[in-house]
Amino acid sequence: MPKIDETRPFLPVNIAVVTVSDTRTPEDDRSGDALAERLTGAGHRLAFRTIVRDDLAAIRAQVQACVADPQIDVVLTTGGTGVTGRDVTPEAVEALYEKAIPGFGELFRQLSYAKVGTSTIQSRATAGVANGTYIFALPGSPGACRDAWDDILVWQLDNRHRPCNLVELMPRLREHQR
Repeated sequence: MPKIDETRPFLPVNIAVVTVSDTRTPEDDRSGDALAERLTGAGHRLAFRTIVRDDLAAIRAQVQACVADPQIDVVLTTGGTGVTGRDVTPEAVEALYEKAIPGFGELFRQLSYAKVGTSTIQSRATAGVANGTYIFALPGSPGACRDAWDDILVWQLDNRHRPCNLVELMPRLREHQR
């Protein structure tokens, strides 16, 4: 069973939170708030936070800017992963991936099924790596963000998690660029 190895040091990572919405403001961005509270509560650093409109080019440009910033290790987007006409976050971020992490979306939907049943098929949560930066595109509901963090990301973004985690791979994510 996975566990935390207390003999290993905790290594905080720098995480950007990008909320995708035409209606949210900093005052009512509950999903962004949930992610920011959880990641800082776990000991990580909130490196950047913004809200971007539901527009493929705007989403892609903002995530590209985060990926280009050497001070950002992980980008968490929230919103725009559904199936309506305005939901274009997966299309925006997947075009940036050098490597997809299909297991993230698969596991998110499996865990979500226990809470929302077959409605989980409406989520197109996705993850990948671009320029040595992890990108996780999460649904826009605060509950889904909490679930993704509490059940998956808190563990995979903790260097002490065993048998393995994403943090210990960070030094090797740019090997192909050498």
